[in-house]
Amino acid sequence: MWRPWGSDEKARFQRAAGVNVLGNAVKIAVEGSVGVYFGSVALVADAAHSVADLVASAVVFIWGGSRYDAADETHPHGHQRIEPLTALLVGATIVILGLLLLRESIRGVIGAHSPPRQSLLLIGALLFAMADMYLLYWYTERVNADLGSTALDALAVDCLNDIYTTIAALVGIFGVFLNVPILDPVAGALVSVLVVYQGVEIGRENVTYLVGAAPPAADRKRVTAALRENPAVEGVHDLTVYYDGTDLEVEVHVEVDGELTLREAHDIETELVTGLRNLEDVGDVHVHLDPSGVGEWKDAPDAVDGGHEAGVEEP
Repeated sequence: MWRPWGSDEKARFQRAAGVNVLGNAVKIAVEGSVGVYFGSVALVADAAHSVADLVASAVVFIWGGSRYDAADETHPHGHQRIEPLTALLVGATIVILGLLLLRESIRGVIGAHSPPRQSLLLIGALLFAMADMYLLYWYTERVNADLGSTALDALAVDCLNDIYTTIAALVGIFGVFLNVPILDPVAGALVSVLVVYQGVEIGRENVTYLVGAAPPAADRKRVTAALRENPAVEGVHDLTVYYDGTDLEVEVHVEVDGELTLREAHDIETELVTGLRNLEDVGDVHVHLDPSGVGEWKDAPDAVDGGHEAGVEEP
């Protein structure tokens, strides 16, 4: 259920996504009506671009907030992967729209479209669209500064893409006033390449989250450093760090004094798990305690494969 006036993270996320839906709808209404009336392919294409943006923001609005829902019987590890899935859909939408824009630009270059009738309303509609998208970008980035949502980040990037495509359309309209109508499709072609590139980058990043890939080496180092801060830790091995959605999941074997009582070992394990979960971006943590000096895994060669280290990390 959407609670737009709440102050929790889910309410702020859905409010930002809802504002994106509204902002795209307004842009479509203004640009589309002016473009159709004056016969501007550039304005109609830019408005059509925002139709898919509207769908993408609606998907984020409906699905994206689920990542803030607590774990349940059907999703025992939580709903973290839903957010990068929605961001992936946004990225795919951006790529498709970039390709469609490129196609329309090529058609304009070869003369498949007639230039629009001259009117200052064409420029006014484009300036309104640019202001609309910039305000939407600014608001989404401001909200996301605290949330760190990949889905909202994708929507913010899409707002910037809209500004670029609108600039291309504006150049084309100026070309109409200067009797150089080919400026419209040429500018559109250049911008469409950038749109496709940014869509691919959004998709690549979120595929990493969805497939459970290993994070950068710096994340492994800070996990290891946090474990070594505990004076009871005598060795760390079989460390695995991987993405579970946008969160990091940690599995590790830790060597401690073999003479500890079960209660003492339990308390140490609790301290280690709690300490790792307090790290930024870390979600689930699984710690297995081994008695030091047993020699388990110590003869195995050091190797790193997808975030998994087979050897022992000595203190």
